[in-house]
Parts: sequence; C-alpha cells; structure tokens
Amino acid sequence: MAESMGALALPLYMKKKLLFVYNPKAGKEKIRGNLADVLEIFAREDYELTVVPTRRKDEAREVVRDRGEGYDLVVCSGGDGTLDEAVTGMIQSGISTPLGYIPAGSTNDFGESLGLSKNMVQAAETAVTGKDFLCDMGQFNEDVFVYIAAFGLFTDVSYETDQAMKNVLGHMAYILEGMKRLSNVKSFPLKVTHDGEVIEDEFIFGMITNSRSVGGFKNITGKNVELDDGLFEVTLIKMPTNPVELSNIMGALLNRDIDSELMYCFRARELTVESPEPIAWTLDGENGGAHERAVIKNLHQSVSIRA
Repeated sequence: MAESMGALALPLYMKKKLLFVYNPKAGKEKIRGNLADVLEIFAREDYELTVVPTRRKDEAREVVRDRGEGYDLVVCSGGDGTLDEAVTGMIQSGISTPLGYIPAGSTNDFGESLGLSKNMVQAAETAVTGKDFLCDMGQFNEDVFVYIAAFGLFTDVSYETDQAMKNVLGHMAYILEGMKRLSNVKSFPLKVTHDGEVIEDEFIFGMITNSRSVGGFKNITGKNVELDDGLFEVTLIKMPTNPVELSNIMGALLNRDIDSELMYCFRARELTVESPEPIAWTLDGENGGAHERAVIKNLHQSVSIRA
C-alpha cells in the first residue's frame, strides 16, 4: 500500500525541456539586445531552459551532439555556420529532436530559404510554435553541410573575412573582399560524375546547393527549388576565355539566365568531384578543407526544422 501511495505521489506533469545554443558574436551581435525577449518566449511556452552561449568554433556541434538527446526541442541562434554546427551535431548523434533556428548572422541564406523572419523575436516564436519540416541536408565525404558546398571563385571569402569587418559592413564585407580576386581567376581541371554521366572540363566555380538563396542573392541556385526533394541543385562555371565572358557569367548567375556554353546546371542526389590536386572547399560559408576527391550525397529529409 505504501508503494502504491508513493507512486501516486510522483509528479503527473513534467515540463518540456529546451536546449538553446547561441553565438553571441554572430552578425552585429544583435542577439544581445534580443536575448531577454527570446528567453521569455521560450519560458512562456512552458519550457525548462538550458542556455549555452558558444565561445569558440565547433562548440555548438559538440553541445548538440553530446547533450541534445535529453531535450524535446533544440534551438540554435547565429549565422549559417552556427546552424551548420548544430545540424552536424544532431546527425552525428543520431537524434531526431526538432531543431529551431533564429537567424542572427550577416547573410542567413538558409533562414531566408525557410521563410524565417529576420526579426529575432518572431523567429523565436516560430521555433517553439511552428510546424516541423523534414529537410534535406548534405554529406561531404565525412562532413555534414546544411545548404551549400562550393569551390573556386569567392568561396574562401566568407571565412577569410574578419568577423569585426563582417559585423560593421555586413554584405559589403563579402563583396569588397571578393573584388580583390577578380583580376586573378584560377581554373580547376575537374572530373564530375553524377547519375551515370561524366563531365570533364576547366571550372572557376562550382556550388552544390539546397537553398533558394546564396550570398544574399535569391534564386541564384535555380527555379522551383524544393528543400525536401532529395536533390541538390548543381552549378558549375566554366573557365571564361575573356573578360566579356566573365561578365556574362556573373549576369547569367544573378538573373538565372543559364548559358549552357558557359556553365553546367543540373540536379543530382549524389555526385563525385575529382581533381588532380587538392582544391579548397567551403561548407556553409566555413572552411571545408582541401580535397582531391569529394563525394557529395543528399541526406533526404534527415533533420526536422521548425518553420
């Protein structure tokens, strides 16, 4: 009888648990001015909160990987790099907890693609009250990326641009840094294999994407982009033979007026990119290392994101 009464005395209601990981330095450090309001929204939805501000690169991945399993919801706030770390941590740990995202970076391409508000308080509301959306992610060799793997022209700009400069200038920081490279365009002889087709050519730029926006430019990845169809949008830019062709390439990208003589554009679930020497890649705007061979796979509907 005592055991029965003891069982009845256990609490019948337990609070939901939320893990909030944020980068205090992302963008113009705007999380600092919104943090109290964001936490109030979480508390209002009756979540018990664990709050972790990151202090170094890769910390968000480690926190989500090692601690995310015990929570009903994980929310991250920062730029695309912070989101990349959180998603990587979830995939590495194998947890299926929904992920909320409060964009706070300089560009926030993936947040734009998901239709998340740039207002942090509104994005916090979506994180706790929105619908779960099973979204595709990407695997790059042994790494994970959220929306873009790229090589060539401008791809090292985001992680070589000083954070303080990003905070002050925003998008202009990327543009100014990129302009320094226009007079020194390097090409890469590559073999690209996908869906039984082999492409061999000289390229100055390539991007494998699952996004409706890249670098703040909408629709640059193509039309009718779906984030959950199991397919990447692939854009490979050939080596121009003169400045006019380079200008035409930039115009074609921005207007998505594809010129098949200057670029290859296709969709793929998986592709392999091979080079005679290591080439530098960027994954979600962060340094992805140099590789002679990159196997890139679509992880179909692998993460549930609140949108």
